[in-house]
Amino acid sequence: MRAVVSLLVMLAATGIAAQVTPPSIALPPELDRVLRDYERHWRAKDAAALAMLFAEDGYVLASGKPPARGRAAIREAYAQSGGPLYLRAFSFSTHGSTGYILGGYRAEEAGPDHGKFVLALRKSRGRWLIAADIDNANQRSRPPAATAQ
Repeated sequence: MRAVVSLLVMLAATGIAAQVTPPSIALPPELDRVLRDYERHWRAKDAAALAMLFAEDGYVLASGKPPARGRAAIREAYAQSGGPLYLRAFSFSTHGSTGYILGGYRAEEAGPDHGKFVLALRKSRGRWLIAADIDNANQRSRPPAATAQ
């Protein structure tokens, strides 16, 4: 809970302005590693390796799905997931042992983002781990068409 509160405080302090497509930024190597490892394990459809990128009590808060908490639940949530994935950052901040990365994701190396994400981070034993992965698509899914009765 403290990581989420710290994340909200840091986001408010940065004064991030609303933009249609924020430009990509370079991350420090220790934060960039989080994104590159995530991409690699997602592409390999390796749910166990993905789960190890998270803090033991980490969360996945994916669009249209219930929250998954803890590495075992994350591994299960990602068991049937994977494929092409390209992540880019457009904002980040760290303070002590907490931080965040804001970014976009897509299935192609170039082109528009399909969605955006927030990774709340926690540093543990000198390594940044994901405390919460929050994502949502850029396009709303359409509700099913009503059927006449």
